[in-house]
Amino acid sequence: MKEKFYISTAIAYTSAKPHIGNTYEVVLADSIARYKRLMGYDVYFQTGTDEHGQKIEEKAILNNQDPQEFVDDISLEVRRIWDCMNTSYDKFVRTTNPAHEEEVAKIFKKLYDQGDIYKGFYEGLYCTPCESFFTEGQLVDGKCPDCGREVHEEKEEAYFLKLSNYSKRLEEYIETHPDFIEPVSRKNEIINNFIKPGLQDLCVSRTSFKWGIPVTFDTNHVIYVWIDALSNYITFLGYHVDGDSSEAFNKYWPADIHLIGKDILRFHTIYWPIILMALDLPLPKKIFGHPWLLFGNDKMSKSKGNIVYADDLVKEFGVDSIRYYLLHEIPFANDGTFTYELLIERINSDLANTLGNLVNRTISMSQKYFDGEVLEPKENNEIDKELIDCVLSTPKKVDEHMNEYRIADAIDDIFEIYRRSNKYIDETTPWILAKEGNMDRLATVMYNLLESIRHATVLLQAFLPDTADKIFKQLNTENRDIDSLKDFSGMDIGIKLNNPEPIFMRINKEEKLKELNV
Repeated sequence: MKEKFYISTAIAYTSAKPHIGNTYEVVLADSIARYKRLMGYDVYFQTGTDEHGQKIEEKAILNNQDPQEFVDDISLEVRRIWDCMNTSYDKFVRTTNPAHEEEVAKIFKKLYDQGDIYKGFYEGLYCTPCESFFTEGQLVDGKCPDCGREVHEEKEEAYFLKLSNYSKRLEEYIETHPDFIEPVSRKNEIINNFIKPGLQDLCVSRTSFKWGIPVTFDTNHVIYVWIDALSNYITFLGYHVDGDSSEAFNKYWPADIHLIGKDILRFHTIYWPIILMALDLPLPKKIFGHPWLLFGNDKMSKSKGNIVYADDLVKEFGVDSIRYYLLHEIPFANDGTFTYELLIERINSDLANTLGNLVNRTISMSQKYFDGEVLEPKENNEIDKELIDCVLSTPKKVDEHMNEYRIADAIDDIFEIYRRSNKYIDETTPWILAKEGNMDRLATVMYNLLESIRHATVLLQAFLPDTADKIFKQLNTENRDIDSLKDFSGMDIGIKLNNPEPIFMRINKEEKLKELNV
C-alpha cells in the first residue's frame, strides 16, 4: 500500500480576486503534491475558499449582491486562477457547502457542551479586514499588527473558546515536537510572543452581522470565522463529531502539512491545535508558515496600486515561466520580491538559455548527425563520468531539499544538470567530432546529453509540468517515472526523436516593459 500524504493550503478569502502573492501558496503546495505523487505517495491535496464573515457581507452590499451570489462569483474566480496555474488539487472546498456548515455547527455545540466554549461579553479593538480583535499592546503604531489598517472599538455579547484550558498542553506539544512549526523562526515567534505571555480566551461568535453559520442553540450569534474556516481541513474529509467519520478521514488525517502564509500563523498554530485537542483529534504533523511575495520592497495592496494578478502574467509570459519564478525566487524563510524586470531576466537566463537552448541544441544535433535516432553509447571517458555522476547524484539532493520544503533549492539541483550538460557540450565539441568522423564517440556524447536531459526532466515534472511534457514529447520517451532514474539507461536504443521545437523564447526586456507600460 502507498504511504499517504495530505497537504492543504489555507483557503482563500472570498473578498476579492487573489493576486500573485496569494497565488504563490497554491503553486508551492502543488509542487509538493506533484513531487510526492512522483515519489509514489497516495496524495490528497486540498484547497478552496473561505466564504463567511463581516467583510464579505459588507462587500456584497456595496456590490448590490446577495452574499451567496457574491461569494459564488469570487470562488469561481479563485478556482479559475488556480486552474490557470495548472495546480493539481484533489478537492476544492467552499465553506458555504451545507454539509460543512452543518458539521461546524455540531463542532461548536460539542465544544460548548463539554465546557470549552462559554458565553461572555467582548469589548476590544477590532480590525474588520482581518476579522480579529486585538489588545492595545498588540497594535503596531496604533494599527492592526497584521495588515496595518485602522482598528475600532467594538463591544458585543460573544461566545469564547477557553484557550487557557489548553495553553500549557499546547506549549509542551510544540516544545516536544520540534518539527511541528517551521521555519524555526516562526515557532519562536509563536512561543515567545503569544503563548508565554499568556493566551486570552478567543472570541468565537459574533452578533453584529448575519453572514455566517448560526449557533444552533442561540441564533442571535453566528460562528466566527476561525472555527468555521479552520474546520475545513477535517469536515471535507468526512469528519463527524458523533464519531461516524468517513474512510477518507480515517485514512488521511492527520494532515502531513498545512501550508499557510506567515500572517495567519497564530490561527493555525494556536487556535487550530487547541480546537483539535478539545475534539480529541491528533494534530497535523507540520504547520509551515511560508514567506510573502513582495512587489519590489512592498507588500501588495490595492491602496498602493501594486497588485499583480497571476492570470494576467500567464497571458504575457506563459504558465511555467510564472510557476518557475514563484517557486525559484522566494527563499525558504525570507520574503521574495516580484518585479517585471527580474521576471524577464530569469526567463531569459534560466528558462530560455540554460534549459531551452540545451534541449534545442541537443535534439537538433541528434537530428543532424544521426537522423534523430538514439544510438548505443560505445566510447566513454572521464568527462562522461563527471556528467553521469552529477546526474545520478541529483535525485537524492532533490529529495533531501523537498523533505525540508526547500523548493527553490530543489529546483536549483535540477537545473544544475542542465547547466552541467551545457558545459559538457563545450567540453566534448560534438561538431568537431562530426567533422573528424568520430561517430562512435559522437553517438556516446549525444546519448549522454539526451539521458541527462531526461533525468532532469523526470524531476522537473513536479515544478514545470507543461515544460516537462514538451521535453518528453521531443525526446519521444515514456520513461518518466522516478524508478527510471536508478541508472543511466532510460533513453531506449533505436527510438527516433521528434523534431526540436522552442520551449522558451528570449524576451527583449526594454520592448516588453514598454509594451506592459511598467
